[in-house]
Amino acid sequence: MVATIARQIALPLAQGAGAAARIVTGDANAQAIAALCNPAAWPYRTAVLTGPPRSGKSLLARWFAEGGRGEAIDDAPLLAEDALFHRWNSAQQSGTPLLIVGGAQAWRITLPDLRSRLGAAMQLPIGQPGDTMAAELLLAHAEQRGLLLGPDAADYLVPRAGRSFALLEQLAAEIDRLSLERKAPATQTVWRAALEAVMGPAEPRLL
Repeated sequence: MVATIARQIALPLAQGAGAAARIVTGDANAQAIAALCNPAAWPYRTAVLTGPPRSGKSLLARWFAEGGRGEAIDDAPLLAEDALFHRWNSAQQSGTPLLIVGGAQAWRITLPDLRSRLGAAMQLPIGQPGDTMAAELLLAHAEQRGLLLGPDAADYLVPRAGRSFALLEQLAAEIDRLSLERKAPATQTVWRAALEAVMGPAEPRLL
């Protein structure tokens, strides 16, 4: 059921590219997305979404808020704690579900009342993607760039790339850059060069 819902999530890219940004679901975020679809089950109608850089936290927050599911506060650790506590109180008074987006690292909250409230909230961590999700992410980033990758691209690239959202996005961007620079299709020669550029010279020349 989660995968069916997630395929319907599409938001325009901030940079105005032709393709829509879509949220790829997989082992890293399926439980978080399932919980976002049912805010009525959250303790105190509050959830805290955390995860690695470029893992789609802001995109999920936009989808949650624009879909009328509740209110979302992105980059919450950057806000003053008293202001965030005021937002939490306002949401409680109005009965509005509140999604608070944290970061990748542990969030040190010094205001005791805020710390206790968020500690009691639903915790929604996003993990690192597995192989299947990494392949889908790579193809999604290529799609957003209008970059054509052959059917064997993910099979070649994913086992040779690191497992991080940011790195997979960077790899797609590098393939796109090299393909445009060389005025050549994104074939294995370009893939190999992009891997070395992203992973460093220690990336083996794979035959």
